[in-house]
Amino acid sequence: MRNLLVAIGLWWAGTCGAATVLIVGDSISAAYGIDKEQGWVALFENEYQAQCENLRVSNASVSGETSAGGAARLPTLLREVQPDIVVIELGGNDGLRGLSPQVMARNLERMVQLSKQAGATPLLFGMYLPPNYGEAYVRLFTQAFIDVAASENVPLLPFFLEGVGAVDGMMLDDGIHPNAQAQGRLLDNARPFLDAALAPYCSDIADGEMGQ
Repeated sequence: MRNLLVAIGLWWAGTCGAATVLIVGDSISAAYGIDKEQGWVALFENEYQAQCENLRVSNASVSGETSAGGAARLPTLLREVQPDIVVIELGGNDGLRGLSPQVMARNLERMVQLSKQAGATPLLFGMYLPPNYGEAYVRLFTQAFIDVAASENVPLLPFFLEGVGAVDGMMLDDGIHPNAQAQGRLLDNARPFLDAALAPYCSDIADGEMGQ
């Protein structure tokens, strides 16, 4: 009887527009330096669960993660989580370490392709670098995200830290990581992309009622 009830519960969840979102990111999405409950992923989960029935959010972000690390971990994550949406928030550490933008692009492209093959909708959250990394490198780094989004036809948020990076009162003392105050802005930056991806699963989003 218990097994039957579990099976019925799983079926019922599947008929109610359940959606699973997998976040594969670095320290920005891992809420480095602040309480995890203050991070943008936790804010997203708490806000959207109230209006998106059966929403599940799995945060697989790791501080210090590179695009290579994310690409290596993703196959296992896809099997274990079975997401409907995959947010790829990686590349910042590649840039900070001066790694090859071309290799980063291949890693991101691989992650997008793996997500599609698993039946998930991938979203790509990009990053900018400060000019002290050199004009040529910064240009190649920025273009890598654009090229992947164009070649794979996936939504790109060009600069996830828009309104946060280098803004007074928004960063920790290290000048690299967003503080607790900045997390709401990060969610606002991500919101249009999350709403579009979640609309098929969440009637409130499809009806334009989120946040009202």
